[in-house]
Amino acid sequence: MERTLLKQFLSVPLLLTFALLVFSSLVIAQGDNPRVDALPLEWIQNINYSDGGEDVITVNGFDNFNLGVDFAEPHVSQNPNNPLQYFGAYNINGAWRTGDGHNWTGFSPPFPGFTMRGDPVTAYDGAGRLYYENMYGSITGCKVIVSTNNGQSWTSPITSILGGDKNWIAADQTSGPYANYVYTTMTRSAFNGHAFARTTNNGTSWTNTFNASNGPLPGAMVCVGPNGATDGGAVYFVTNSGSAFASIYSFYLSTNGGATFTLRSNQSFANYVGSNVNGRNSVQNMRTRPYPFIAADQTNGPYRGRLYCVYASNTPAGNGNKPDIFCRYSTDLGATWSSPTVINDDPSTTNHNQWHPSVWCDTQTGRLFAKWMDTRDTPTSDSAYIYASYSDDGGVTWAPNQRISNQKMRINCTTCGGGGTPRYQGDYDAIVSLNNQALGIWTDFRAGSFGSYVSYFPDYAFLVSPSIVSVVSNGDSAFVTLDVPAVKLYSSSVTFSATVSPNPGGNLVIDYPQGSVLTTFPGTKTMRIRTTGSVTPGTYTISIQSDGPNGTPVHRRTVQLDVLIPVELTSFSGITEKNDVILNW
Repeated sequence: MERTLLKQFLSVPLLLTFALLVFSSLVIAQGDNPRVDALPLEWIQNINYSDGGEDVITVNGFDNFNLGVDFAEPHVSQNPNNPLQYFGAYNINGAWRTGDGHNWTGFSPPFPGFTMRGDPVTAYDGAGRLYYENMYGSITGCKVIVSTNNGQSWTSPITSILGGDKNWIAADQTSGPYANYVYTTMTRSAFNGHAFARTTNNGTSWTNTFNASNGPLPGAMVCVGPNGATDGGAVYFVTNSGSAFASIYSFYLSTNGGATFTLRSNQSFANYVGSNVNGRNSVQNMRTRPYPFIAADQTNGPYRGRLYCVYASNTPAGNGNKPDIFCRYSTDLGATWSSPTVINDDPSTTNHNQWHPSVWCDTQTGRLFAKWMDTRDTPTSDSAYIYASYSDDGGVTWAPNQRISNQKMRINCTTCGGGGTPRYQGDYDAIVSLNNQALGIWTDFRAGSFGSYVSYFPDYAFLVSPSIVSVVSNGDSAFVTLDVPAVKLYSSSVTFSATVSPNPGGNLVIDYPQGSVLTTFPGTKTMRIRTTGSVTPGTYTISIQSDGPNGTPVHRRTVQLDVLIPVELTSFSGITEKNDVILNW
């Protein structure tokens, strides 16, 4: 009876309005909810991955490492006990590892019995244990697996935290009272706050110790810093709430290893990032959000204990303007904050987009690294490079910005495969460092796909010439010039070494008459290849490596070596013709 009456009294406009409301609610429930960053299942069911092997792309001597194609949104960590070991992961479960800083292996870590849903984050603890966290199932939480050999083998997956969206992770790498504790955050399943959990037993079990009740937006973050003289004594947990275009960052502090927390401050630092498109922040139809990226200085340097917050926000504030990258710091455990410093140094910055930042504070030196997307090289602002900088004075001033990607990419990637309007093209990426040497990881659209890229920063260009040399099999020499023609804020030494393939018969010597270490830039060294025994004739490959003091950055070039059979003059005669002598043999 009620349905009959409703049918009689509803007008056509009311029916249309009702239908639109129902459709809209279904879109929010099942599709691209602007308050949620977890990817709808239909977006990830037809992903095209490619891990056909690393491809080093060199432009003017500077390298980008193209690992393959995943589904954007990477994170990366570095073993604090072995600077050559990195582990990175992209959506949905595309992982990459290297043990020499140069050759990367792609694989999908095992989560037997579970369907992974993405938002991969990674962390190394101080003992060199690797933690890899990923959302799972219908997104009711995260699973974590642990490796003690940089991802070659893993423990069984265990639930680390319960929630419905956007997780993050951090590990205590100090030798303090909470050494090797690992902390994680996530938006709660009821979307009524953010959850915090920790492990105190190397990932064997996890405990939810705190819930922050607020109107959540994705972007809760965690980091570890000192509390006075206590290394690892301050665990920071920042939540993101408010509206998409007026975020409220709530900074919580734990001084007992994540067991309990107190609220230190609520801050309204960020406004729009780009434009409002369907309730989301958008830069050139790439969805984004002003996540509060935090890091703390754990060193014994002059800025020990300083807490940093790096974020993107429009300048001037307001819908449709263009964003900058900002840094603020706190010297009182998050209670009060400095005025903002703009990290990007482009002139006429209101004409350019800078967004999508990542941050890391070096655990050995306190150098603060930041990386972001930047359109300053494109007057139309439709294409971007990856830029980076660092601060050595506690976030007050920043080094001249450097372009670390070596080819421009169109931002609105219609062929990449993300969904939504604005389009998902990855919500975050990362940078990590050790002893002032960083590695950035990002998603690159230059080829019209979600390219998985890494690059070193600071860095140097490396060229060799000639590319082909020849010697006779005994008693001969050839010379190759090793050239560092330019640097990007790189000021450490570069050491050269070389290997020969296949292994030659006889005695082939490679040495460096001027030494194998370069300390001034631009600069060159000479590599000499000598045959001092009867080397088997044939074609060989000389692989030349250059690397920094801790093994990174590491770059490789190759030279073809042709070993020739010497010409033997068994007998000859000579005649003179005018001013010439002609030899016959």
